[in-house]
Amino acid sequence: MKISRIITLILSSLFLCAIANPVKSQNKQEDKIVAATQVLQDFSKMKESIPEDLLKITQGIIVVPKLINAGFVLAGKRGKGIAMVKLADGSWSNPVFVTLTGGSVGFQVGVESIDLVLIFKDSETLNDIGKGSFTLGGDISVTAGPVGRNSSASTDYKMEAEVYSYSRSKGLFAGISLSGSAIAIDAKANESFYGNDDDAKTLFSDDSQNNSASVEKMKSTLQDMYQ
Repeated sequence: MKISRIITLILSSLFLCAIANPVKSQNKQEDKIVAATQVLQDFSKMKESIPEDLLKITQGIIVVPKLINAGFVLAGKRGKGIAMVKLADGSWSNPVFVTLTGGSVGFQVGVESIDLVLIFKDSETLNDIGKGSFTLGGDISVTAGPVGRNSSASTDYKMEAEVYSYSRSKGLFAGISLSGSAIAIDAKANESFYGNDDDAKTLFSDDSQNNSASVEKMKSTLQDMYQ
């Protein structure tokens, strides 16, 4: 009887862990959405922010809260964030979880935590990622975005870049470059949040998959910024 009870307890514990782990993982993704929403809200309050001219033509966005950039001459960066695209009716899609990784060579010393926002002129860049990845500065062009709420994109007056990057620094660092960094779909995070392994385009287009409060808050924040 004692052995039977022990086996029962072990099986029960394993069952509870199997239930708890997905819940814990999903909560982790919820926290990421909340953090990304806060980044956007903070950006919108800044005196020098993303120009209105650029906001009007934005078709996609990636937000990476607390991107870690660290190194001494040889540098590396790593962060997890979310991607969203603007739909045909002007509303915003559900989030797709992504990772950003990369390295660079240059005079860089220190460790920095950065809130990163990437602005996309074309939503197809994100839709076409599927379950894979693309390289900034390789597959698509990226440049530091102009600042100033009422200014035009004077640093790239022809608006030829496909992606514009904005960052807010929280530490000490000398220089940052996104060229060569890879954006990849975080399949594990998406599966834990949505309960399936759909590709990016499907998750973007299917609004019924997850309408949690954090997702709705993120959508409304974007809507307010990009009206």
